[in-house]
Amino acid sequence: MVNKEHISKQFDADLEEVRTRVLQMGGFVEEQIEYAIEALTSGNEELIDQVITRDHRVNAMEVSIDEICSQIIARRQPTASDLRMIMMVIKTITDLERIGDEAAKIARMAKLIYASDRMHIPRFNEIKHVASIAMDMLHKALDSFARLDLNASAQIVRQDEFVDEEFRAILRQVITFMMEDPRKISTCLEIIFVAKAIERIGDHAKNMSEYVVYMVKGKDVRHVTADQIEQEIRE
Repeated sequence: MVNKEHISKQFDADLEEVRTRVLQMGGFVEEQIEYAIEALTSGNEELIDQVITRDHRVNAMEVSIDEICSQIIARRQPTASDLRMIMMVIKTITDLERIGDEAAKIARMAKLIYASDRMHIPRFNEIKHVASIAMDMLHKALDSFARLDLNASAQIVRQDEFVDEEFRAILRQVITFMMEDPRKISTCLEIIFVAKAIERIGDHAKNMSEYVVYMVKGKDVRHVTADQIEQEIRE
């Protein structure tokens, strides 16, 4: 007869391995964003290429973790909260992979900006500022995942609203630059792509924080306000 306690312990070990791998992937993606922004502001070609070439590792991590989750579902047939944990992991790694794509996109835009012999290399103060907020959101989302802590979720949603506002402000500013000097159009378009990538990173971090609420509360809080999330957490 199969020892149920042994099965339970092995299942717990499988879940812990998955959680550890997600956090490792999250840490790697955080590095990718940090390096991409540094490459953008410094023009370091080696760092630009490093971010682009390392993107395949993010993809490989997603595939590996997804395979483990599929095996757990097939072998363990998890129910209730255990199944929500697996679903949270699968959704989280999808968002992390897409954040990795955005980091690589920022690096590719940096490559284009510095490759051409242009008269003016733009200042990136606003970009750096909004990127720091998006990175903080991601860090909080990963911490929330690790601790199953709901408190950060509403704060991350509020930060995402601010990131959206900053993106719109950058967009207005860049459009003004293009109207004033058509020679800057190519560079300005690349800056818009960078700003949009950062805005998307914020969106994905927000998604990740909402999965934690789903995991703990069993409630889908996508497309709701920060106030509604706070109310859900208190209940």
